[in-house]
This record gives sequence, structure tokens and C-alpha cells, in this order.
Amino acid sequence: MSAARIDPLHDTAAPSPTREHRLIAMRKEQNNFSELEQWLDENHVTEVECLVPDLTGVARGKILPRAKFTEDRGMRLPEAVVAMGVTGEFPTAGPYYDVISSTDRDMHLRPDPSTVRIVPWASDPTAQVIHDCFDREGKLIPFAPRSVLRRVCDLYAAEGWDPVVAPELEFYLVGRNTDPDIPLKPPIGRSGRSETSRQAYSIDAVNEFDPLFEDVFKYCELMKLNVDTLIHEIGAGQMEINFFHDHPLGLADEVFFFKRTVREAALRHDMYATFMAKPIAGEPGSAMHVHQSIVDIASGQNIFSNPDGTPSQAFHWYIGGLQKYIPAAMALFAPYVNSYRRLVRSNAAPINIQWGTDNRTVGIRSPVASAAARRVENRVIGADANPYAAIAATMACGYLGIKNRIEPTPECKGDAYLGDFQLPRSLGEALAQLRAEKDLAAVLGESFVTVYTEVKEVEHAEFMKVISPWEREHLLLHV
Repeated sequence: MSAARIDPLHDTAAPSPTREHRLIAMRKEQNNFSELEQWLDENHVTEVECLVPDLTGVARGKILPRAKFTEDRGMRLPEAVVAMGVTGEFPTAGPYYDVISSTDRDMHLRPDPSTVRIVPWASDPTAQVIHDCFDREGKLIPFAPRSVLRRVCDLYAAEGWDPVVAPELEFYLVGRNTDPDIPLKPPIGRSGRSETSRQAYSIDAVNEFDPLFEDVFKYCELMKLNVDTLIHEIGAGQMEINFFHDHPLGLADEVFFFKRTVREAALRHDMYATFMAKPIAGEPGSAMHVHQSIVDIASGQNIFSNPDGTPSQAFHWYIGGLQKYIPAAMALFAPYVNSYRRLVRSNAAPINIQWGTDNRTVGIRSPVASAAARRVENRVIGADANPYAAIAATMACGYLGIKNRIEPTPECKGDAYLGDFQLPRSLGEALAQLRAEKDLAAVLGESFVTVYTEVKEVEHAEFMKVISPWEREHLLLHV
């Protein structure tokens, strides 16, 4: 069984489906579990990691013995497990509770057989499988990140469209650092030295970490992750991995798995891998650029190109949607206070929503490509973003652009860094814009936006309790 090819379990039936529909769903579920059980048998699995991505992208869940997993075919967790902040805190009052309920009710988790992978670093044969979250009536939990992406993909399918994405994910390798008050530094490579200068696209700089990346690629191969190219990015110790283009849900799963994988591999080589947007002062931040296109299901053609190969109206409307709604979606693309340190003029990150062809200074780039491969690259998203929420949000922006026929501004053919800032400058400002944008809430789901913004407010409040070294250095004796 190919882990990437089984049809995912996706129960979006109405609360009272007909008997026929219920029987069809039961047969599909039975077939999916039969294939999953066969895969577990073939790989001699003794334990199963039952995973649920939360709002931060952290893997929550349980580890079950194989027999227990087979017997239960799922598990239950409190709904709040997928709706808490990166500090582990969650709102204790307000609109959050109108959605999640103060009774702390359970959600019912069902494994998606298409996501099953081996855990290559485990000592015993162990599988990992991502679960979807349902309520007691069988409806998807609307604020679970995977549910949000499914919701947006369903909107595309209803139009006869098959969305295609390809993420490019940047990250830093840093030396082990157990004291959060000490700044991070690049790790020591095979030469016994740390990088002290920027080594963009340097093969030798990547080779400094050959033993680590040999493990990363071995793990990815065993997990059937469709990773493509590895390069050294601009920053000292900064790398980038590219993924082959595919359906959004499957690729969000792969980004989720890859983050776990590279962190684990780095630890085994006495270093950390971090997807913080701005981990090291004075170095460029890390992004998750997402390339996007749409295939018409009936014809198999890229709707971003006309039959004569020229850019289509849909291509321009998609860009118009990104331009209109990216500022309101920034809390999803830049989800932490640290995220906004990355968005600095002339520092390999966009500051506005201008668009251009083969222009890396803009927020929305159209790479040079054939008519069949014409696509749009959202360069605003940070590496720290939840892949499910971020991909759902960028697709939502483009979807609204096409549906509302939003015309883009004229193409930027110069240096976009010379223009004005057009993006929120802080998490607080971004949250206010997200709350105010009703069109995005309609596409992503009002309950998701409510829960997400409430959780981020709690995180922001926690951050504001911390006194930074800058404040002690400059304010202690001078104000």
C-alpha cells in the first residue's frame, strides 16, 4: 500500500443522512481501515502514534499499542486540545467558550489512512497517522486546522477546480541552547567551525552537515515524503527544502511531518532545527513560500492560462484576491510576535502586497513558467505558520478574488522595497484586521476565526508579561 495514495476518510455528511448514504460511508470506512490494517501488518507495527495537529502545528494525541488502535479505530480527546496556544494556555472566558463550551466536551478522532507513515527513528516498529476531529453528530470540528483546509478545498471542488500547491520551507540549524536568555548561534559543522558569514546556495556549506541531511533524506524516503530540493539559504545555518506540487491537504500533512522529522534528526546530531520566523538577530527570517495554481477538473487545464498561453482573467483575479485579503490574513501567515521581526525592508522578506513576474522583492510573485505551469507564489507566509491554516488562508484569498472578480493593481516591475509598508506591523494589529474581515470568516468559518483570534490574544498577553533584555539595557538607568 502506498501511504500517499489511499483516499482519505472525509465524513462531511449531514447530521441526518439517508440510510443509503450511511451504508456507503460505512463501506468506504471499512475498506479504508482494511487497507490500513494491511499496511500495519506488512510493516510489523507494534505501536501507533495517533496525531492531531493543533492551532500551532504541534502534534497532539496518544500513543497506542497496535491491538488497542485496531480495536478502538480512533480515540477521544477534549476539543480544547486543538485550540490552545503555544504556551499551553487557552482562553477561560469570552467568545471562545461560546464555540468550544465550558463543559470541556470530547471530540471523536478518526484516522485518515492516507497519512499513515512509519516512524523511522523509533526503536520498535511504530506507525504515525494523522486523525481528523469530529463532534458526536459526525461533523468536522470547525476550528481544527485540518478541518479548515478541508473546508476550503471543498469550496474549490464545488466550482469544479482542483487546487495545486507547492511549499518552500526555510529553517535554521542552530547549536544546542538550553537557556532561552542566550542568543542562538549557528551549529558547528564537520570542519569544527560555525558559519560566520552568509553562504547562499553554497554546496560546501550544506556539506558541512552531511551526516544530518543523510538522516533527513533517509527518514523522508522511509516516510514517503515528496521532498524535492535542498539548498543553503542566505542566513548563516539557514536551509530550505522544497516539496513537489500536489493537493493542498496532502502537502500540509507533509510539511507537518517534515517539521517533526528534521527536528528529531537535528537532535540526534547535537543541534536544533528551528522554524521560528526570526531566530537570530541580524540574519534573514525564515519563510514558507507557497506556489499555487488551479486545474479545471473537467478539462485538466490550468485555469491561470488562456488557450493561447497568455495569463487568464482568473490568474489576475486570484492575485487581486491575495492583494485585498492578505493584510487581514496576516495573523494566520505571521502567527506570533516574533513573526513580525522577519518582515523587514530589503531583508529577503516582503513588506507589501505588490505583485510582479520573476520579482523576489514583491509579496506576490509569478515565477517564469510555461502556460501549463503558470502559478502564483505567496511570499508573505512565515515558516512558523501552521501549514493547514496558512495554506487554507492563502487559498481563501485567491478564491475570493476569483469569485468577486477583484482586479489587481498594476504589476510592479521595479524594487518593491522602495514602496510603503502595506502589511500589519504587529500581531495585535493583524488580529484586529482578521476579526474585522467578514469575507475571510465566511470562507474559513466564523468559529475558526473566533477561536483562533482568542487563542492568539492569550499568547500575546503572555508575551507582554516578559521583560526583554532590550528594555533592561536601554531603560533601566536612562528613563
